[in-house]
Amino acid sequence: MAAKDGDGWTECSQGHRHWGLHGASGLLVVHHDDLGVPYVLMQKRSWWSHHGGTWGLPGGARDSHEDAVTSALREAREEAALGGEGLRVRGVYLDDHGGWAFETVIAESAVRLAAAPANRESTEMRWLALNEVAGRKLHPGFAATWGDIQEELRPETIVLDVANIVGARAEHGWWRDRAGAATRLLEDVAGLRLEHPVLAQWHPRVVAVVEGAAKSVPGVPGIEVVAAKGSGDDAIVDVVREARPWERVVVVTADRGLRERVNELGAEVVGPRWLLAQLSQR
Repeated sequence: MAAKDGDGWTECSQGHRHWGLHGASGLLVVHHDDLGVPYVLMQKRSWWSHHGGTWGLPGGARDSHEDAVTSALREAREEAALGGEGLRVRGVYLDDHGGWAFETVIAESAVRLAAAPANRESTEMRWLALNEVAGRKLHPGFAATWGDIQEELRPETIVLDVANIVGARAEHGWWRDRAGAATRLLEDVAGLRLEHPVLAQWHPRVVAVVEGAAKSVPGVPGIEVVAAKGSGDDAIVDVVREARPWERVVVVTADRGLRERVNELGAEVVGPRWLLAQLSQR
């Protein structure tokens, strides 16, 4: 286990040669402007490199001791002088070739970070609007996955109607200790890898709205806890209303009245069973 122990060529089960003995990863940084237009930070590869002259992502071989996120951030630092500060990782897209895989780490940035070539592997770093990307000469690997990835670039927030979910979970005696039941739920959710139809790893923003006797729940890493000052439903509606217009918001609740209110604001709704089914599989 050493730095750069992933450098080297290997062959996948499809008979293709790939760089990266342990697979490879790249960092896709996306920024949405004030109108919601997504911009992606792209790298133009040096002419002498594999698929030189094409546009793709800063990235490269993953070392044996690294996960996809660590590897992608390291490669972005080495190739584009881009640090991880101010980035929020939102997911990982897996392109599995059988015995070898490329993992695209999607990270959101509040600003268009300054980036420039930091070594000989790239000649240019540029922020491109979403509709400009397809017009470039793209790296074949990136081009093959771009159709799927570009659909997953908008921010996503999951809003938990904690009281409703706790009731649906129906732990023995939960009504006698609502704060304890809510705390256990949030701790379980914090340790859960949420399922996504496209991404191998999904890290949405999670907001948990608590009310009544559960308002005293302690903070849980990775979850924003909102204590309702009055009605829990009203607090959830406020969270949805504060979302950016281009943001996908999913409310987890079985409350029909709340469903109608948040649907009117553009949010989606899934029942507690969606979440509880995943918790039961842990």
